[in-house]
Amino acid sequence: MHKLTNNHLNKKKIQLLITQLLTAVGENLKRAGLIKTPIRVAKMYKELFGGYEIDPKSVFKVFDSEYYKGLVVVSDINFFSLCEHHLIPFYGKIHIGYAPNEKIIGLSKFTWLIEIFSKRLQLQERLTKQINDTITKYLQQLGVIVYCEAKHLCMNMRGVKNNGCKEKTLVKS
Repeated sequence: MHKLTNNHLNKKKIQLLITQLLTAVGENLKRAGLIKTPIRVAKMYKELFGGYEIDPKSVFKVFDSEYYKGLVVVSDINFFSLCEHHLIPFYGKIHIGYAPNEKIIGLSKFTWLIEIFSKRLQLQERLTKQINDTITKYLQQLGVIVYCEAKHLCMNMRGVKNNGCKEKTLVKS
C-alpha cells in the first residue's frame, strides 16, 4: 500500500563513493567478496532512506470511533534507523497510545508511520517527537503518547562500547 521507495537517490554516485571508501581503508576492490559491494550498498540505501519519499499524512485513513472512550495502545512495534551522527544503526521498539476523540486509525497505520520516519537519517529524540506530532496533527485525539526504547550501535560497537544500555524517549501531547 505505502511502498517505501526513494526515486531521488543517486545510486551511481553512492556506488562511486563506496568504491572510494573501500579504497581509502586499503581494501582490494578485486577481491571476490567486494566486487559487487558498491552495487549492493546502493540498493540497500535505497531501502534504508525510503522514508523521504512518503508524506506521513498518506497513512491516515480514519474510521468513526463508535464512541469508544478508552485508551488505544499499540506496543512493541519494531524499527530500525540510521543515526545521523555516525551513519550507524539504532533499533528498538516503539509503543503508541492515544485516547480517541471521534476518529480512530487502522492499527497497521502506526507501523507505516514509524517506517516512514525511521527510514530517514534520525535521532531517537526527533523520531519519537515526529511520530507524536504527526498523530496529534492528523488524528486530533484527546491525547497521544509515544514511548521509544532503542539500542544504538554507535554506543555498542564504538566509543564507550557499552552493550547493555538503551536510550528511552517519551513524548506526550
